[in-house]
Amino acid sequence: MSLLSWCVLCAVLLAGCRAEPPAPPAPEKPRTETTASSEDNGAISAGPVKPAPRKIDLARTTDWPEAPLTAGVTWVSCELDYAEHGDGVALDKLDFQSLLDAVKPCQAAGVMRVRYTGKINAEFTSLMERMSNVANRLAIEKRVLDIDSSGGRVEDGIRAGDIIGASHWTLWVRDGAICHSSCLLILAAGDNRVIAGKVGIHRMMRINSGANSRAELAEELRQVYGQLKDYLERNGAAVTVADLMMTVPNRKLRLLTATELEEYGLQGTNAAQDDLDRIQLTRKCGEEFVRRKDDFMLAFDRQCGQTETALEDINTCGLELRKSFGFPDGTCPMESPMAEFDRDASGVL
Repeated sequence: MSLLSWCVLCAVLLAGCRAEPPAPPAPEKPRTETTASSEDNGAISAGPVKPAPRKIDLARTTDWPEAPLTAGVTWVSCELDYAEHGDGVALDKLDFQSLLDAVKPCQAAGVMRVRYTGKINAEFTSLMERMSNVANRLAIEKRVLDIDSSGGRVEDGIRAGDIIGASHWTLWVRDGAICHSSCLLILAAGDNRVIAGKVGIHRMMRINSGANSRAELAEELRQVYGQLKDYLERNGAAVTVADLMMTVPNRKLRLLTATELEEYGLQGTNAAQDDLDRIQLTRKCGEEFVRRKDDFMLAFDRQCGQTETALEDINTCGLELRKSFGFPDGTCPMESPMAEFDRDASGVL
């Protein structure tokens, strides 16, 4: 007899019989760590976000201007299983031919994973713009950014995030990886976010500031703060993140709990993108497909989407779970959940 049946029986037979309700689980307590703040680390602000100057349309030419990329922080792989296949081919140039050579092998599988372990800066913004461009040219629809970053410049995070948000990337923070400070802006932009590592946040630090009082410093940050809130809102994330970036001391790091990541819109499906996808998906695959996909995502969050679980275990759980929901779907295979893992013998999704 179940506990519920037993309690009902007690209520009927003995008015005085009452079962004690189970104690609610203890809420997760936020944790903080001491960290060093330096230029290009943490959450650095240099001023209001200005549109990046553009002298050439990258989408219309292969004669791309020279752009630097720090060696040893970027890799490209056509495999999602990094535990078995590693991080892929190292990338240290951002010219068109170098990127094409690195990404071309991924065309047959339709899957590209970019591993990035550097700062959130102008180099990263150029990387995401150019990788998205090459993926578009090669019709590679499944794009994964496998990121491990301590942060960097807020302005570059917003620029890179807008590029990511317009280019349909899945964001991974693997077990043992971090995504701190301005890296959270990158998480906000992803179509989907799978997090097994640590995510933390703290106050923006101004560089080259001329402030001599709190009031002057607040005035300098006000414009950036407003643009930061606008950015978070258009990407379906909570503006609470912007508030934390103004209140947590920059020498302290507030580690976000799984509950907070969910509440702030930084984990799982991007709410803003989900609304747009549902409209487009219903037109293409029908309402029944959309309902089935919704049911899968709810089950995935309950059974598989645990931040303390290794990423490969989360993926394995999801791949097994989706079978019971009829995925991959024969009519809309590319739109099926976790379609980036599907390929037949010919390498076609």
